[in-house]
Amino acid sequence: MRVVIQRVTEASVVSNSIHREAIAKGLMVLVGFCQEDSREDLDWIINKLINLRIFGDNLGKMNLSVQDVGGDILLVSQFTLYALTKKGFRPSFQKAAPTAVAMDLFELFKDNLRERFSGVVRSGIFGADMQVSLVNDGPVTIQMDSKRRD
Repeated sequence: MRVVIQRVTEASVVSNSIHREAIAKGLMVLVGFCQEDSREDLDWIINKLINLRIFGDNLGKMNLSVQDVGGDILLVSQFTLYALTKKGFRPSFQKAAPTAVAMDLFELFKDNLRERFSGVVRSGIFGADMQVSLVNDGPVTIQMDSKRRD
């Protein structure tokens, strides 16, 4: 499982030109799954995500989590996080989980995150054409991969 986390002052996603979800202060998270992902991968990412200290404290030091600052989370499914670009100029997505598997994992990830996170969790529609807007605060952008644990 791979995620790209961005600390934001606002973020929104529009799916299929009609479904709109938005948050103010919080995290905008692009989420991608590979064929080997399990519940353990989801749990590891969730724990990191809700406890990651990337918000400033009263001294401006990154010392607070999204929960500490009362922020929200916006999830966007993103199979292209598993793009392979070694050969040629057209990316391959062979490592990305098949659509049905990834959809189930995305729903499970959202449900489990909602159970463990004190704020609001919003998301785009899985597999839909989406337009994402955000104001990256900092900018702060962090990547994590549950297989490499980095």
